[in-house]
Amino acid sequence: MTRTLKERTFAGTTNPEIQPWETEHRKVARRAAAEGIVLLKNEDHVLPLKEGSVIALYGAGVGKTIKGGTGSGDVNEREKVSICEGMKNAGFQITTEAWINRYNEIYDKARQDWKNDILSRTGHGADTMSFFEVYSTTPFNMPAGDKIEKSAGDEAENAIYVLSRIAGEGMDRQADKGDYYLKDEEYEMLADICANYENVIVVINAGAQVDLSFMDEFTNIKALLTIVQPGMEGGNAFADVVSGRVNPSGKLTDTWAYKYEDYPNAETFSHNNGNVETEVYEEGMYVGYRYFDTFDVPVRYGFGFGLSYTDFEINDYCLESMDNKKLTVSVQVKNIGKVSGKEVVQVYASLTGGILEKEAHRLVAYAKTSELKPGESEKITVEISMEHLTSYDEKRAAWILESGFYGIWVGNSLADAKLCGGVKLDKEVILRQVKNLFPLKQELDEKTQTSGKTLSREKEAEKLAAEQKLNVAELHATDFTTEVIEYKKNSELCEKDALDFVNTLTEEELINLAAGDPGKAQGGNLGAAGISVPGSAGETHRCAIDKGLASIVLADGPAGLRLMKYYHVNDGSIVTMPFEFSLEGGLFYDDSRELPGERYYQYCTAIPVGTLLAQTWNRTLIREVGAMIGTEMEHFGVTLWLAPGMNIHRNPLCGRNFEYYSEDPYVAGTIAAAMTEGVQSNYGCGTTIKHFACNNQEDNRMGSDSVISERTLREVYLKGFEIAVRESQPLSIMTSYNLINGVHAANNYDLCTETARNEWGFRGMIMTDWTTTEVDEKCTASGCMRAGNDLVMPGCFGDHDNMHKELAEGTLKIEDLKACIARLVSVIWKSNQYLQ
Repeated sequence: MTRTLKERTFAGTTNPEIQPWETEHRKVARRAAAEGIVLLKNEDHVLPLKEGSVIALYGAGVGKTIKGGTGSGDVNEREKVSICEGMKNAGFQITTEAWINRYNEIYDKARQDWKNDILSRTGHGADTMSFFEVYSTTPFNMPAGDKIEKSAGDEAENAIYVLSRIAGEGMDRQADKGDYYLKDEEYEMLADICANYENVIVVINAGAQVDLSFMDEFTNIKALLTIVQPGMEGGNAFADVVSGRVNPSGKLTDTWAYKYEDYPNAETFSHNNGNVETEVYEEGMYVGYRYFDTFDVPVRYGFGFGLSYTDFEINDYCLESMDNKKLTVSVQVKNIGKVSGKEVVQVYASLTGGILEKEAHRLVAYAKTSELKPGESEKITVEISMEHLTSYDEKRAAWILESGFYGIWVGNSLADAKLCGGVKLDKEVILRQVKNLFPLKQELDEKTQTSGKTLSREKEAEKLAAEQKLNVAELHATDFTTEVIEYKKNSELCEKDALDFVNTLTEEELINLAAGDPGKAQGGNLGAAGISVPGSAGETHRCAIDKGLASIVLADGPAGLRLMKYYHVNDGSIVTMPFEFSLEGGLFYDDSRELPGERYYQYCTAIPVGTLLAQTWNRTLIREVGAMIGTEMEHFGVTLWLAPGMNIHRNPLCGRNFEYYSEDPYVAGTIAAAMTEGVQSNYGCGTTIKHFACNNQEDNRMGSDSVISERTLREVYLKGFEIAVRESQPLSIMTSYNLINGVHAANNYDLCTETARNEWGFRGMIMTDWTTTEVDEKCTASGCMRAGNDLVMPGCFGDHDNMHKELAEGTLKIEDLKACIARLVSVIWKSNQYLQ
């Protein structure tokens, strides 16, 4: 097959004006943000607000709305719209502009002080890693602002208070005032607002849950919304929702507990127990709603919950068809309210109570309606894969369907789901025979239910189905066949044509391709190591360009492409910009110096963070967002997007939860698959699902050991990745920094080769997270190649030395290295660096 390399040009444009594609992409970002906003409370129908009405705005997030998290998930957009700006754009009359303007002054000074503090501790010109460590572990704390004093001319009856929190890569949140809890000044401000205004609307502008106990104290807080971190169009999207131009249809993808201590791992998570070296997953599979629902722990707002300005009726449940692969369920959804809106149909399963204990309910399917007018109905049909009813039996290393009754529950949230039918299986089925992986190296005492609890729940559901004369289908074990996984070696898992090409390469070229190009200043430039596209995260080696092998560009991050907003070209070469320029919109960069040459602009669209996107429960919309990102990748010459992030929200304090989708693996997997399908609908563009796996805390993220049972790992923390791989075949996967049962994820053969490739059929390339091999001598570049981790990024001279040494000693086999490079070559050949 003939492949013609594209001629590479400078990324971006010399035209500083807003480009037509920017305008169109902002519209998509705005729709996605509005559809992901969740309305949690709306007492006395205080929302929507009357168009053009008078409103008071307070809180840190009013004028300084947080669009996204910090670190590699940031985006350098052209501009962002605050809530204040969005409300004014929508025609609302703001009575508190003086307070907002004063707050902006306080904020700007606090930012400058924060910047100076970091620079004083790192020194100008400090190496990138040292600077990033100080930056990421010193999060900016949003000031509260001046005391509330309602002016005599303020006629507003309604006030909005925006509670904002910053979090990001490299540090977990704290269960303290100013983070999970209100500061004293924030509490006093909220009390003053409630004393001065008839109706108060609270808005949560934070990447994950915060304490909401104050909601019980102030009776005139009539409405509550969570906007998470809504991207560059967040202010306009917010105004769309509160004005009623968009009817809220978002649903929570996490459980909001009454108090932080209610979360099952609250005492031991990350720094809470003083141990960030070992993270013991004692709660087992009981994460999020699987814990609260199973152990009957009351919650403030449950999984899948979200209000609308209209009302919906879900009825006419029907189990339409069934075979040994899937069940098909249909329902009728009718808008019985007074305004148009969308509804989410959620389908849960209750499982049998045989050998293995099970969670009370498990999400197995969902779908979103179109915009339904008042009185309008829509038939929703969903398929439930039999795969999603299985449980993992460690003793037999098998995915099994136990005999008994499987209940099917349908509703618009977990709490409102009603039994609509079920399936009865006569005998046990082994659906997939695998082998035991990820052995524990220490004892683990997991949380368990009372003996017989799963069985009693099954009998109650079966009895209810009989009493209500619901449709219960019969399934027979003889209808099923067992899939037995064939486990091939790392060296056998690559495409022949790519391996034939790799056999023409020298050992030096193989090593260059395996570990970046430290000679081009990639090493250590965390998140800004790209050569061809300034601000991109990295680029593969160009050592085989004369043999027709392109280099490809990789770019962060999950809330849009993370590139430098501009750069200069002088005498045909890119002027090197410091790493600091790519952080916080260039806050740490001194832009007073004159740069030589011509300026190129690379403004990218800052989309909503992952959690907000997942709260849309709309895979069609997510595909559209992904397609938009792919268009920008093509525009800037990027092949691999280092996203989506899809780790499980194990605890609300994980500093990076905003990048990830949910506490539920089915939501995480299906949303990631939809995003991948959208991105990869653009020729030669691909996603990198990450961080594989158990990246559920940020404190000591490079050294933390996740101690976890095989069942919990497979059913909860790997399941989303499995769904994404099986449904969408992303071009790449990124391993995480942490260890899993004592083995670094990047050097983990069970993870990369046995699970991803042999069990799931992953056909793409696996890479490390940045500088993984530079932190711990036990995690090596050769170890990556043995494990089937194909690319060490961004590459350093130590990686090259290690592979030369181990090849010479025979501890790294040349066939393993060649298989890894063959998989990399296969991905490069599919890239947008070749003419279509």
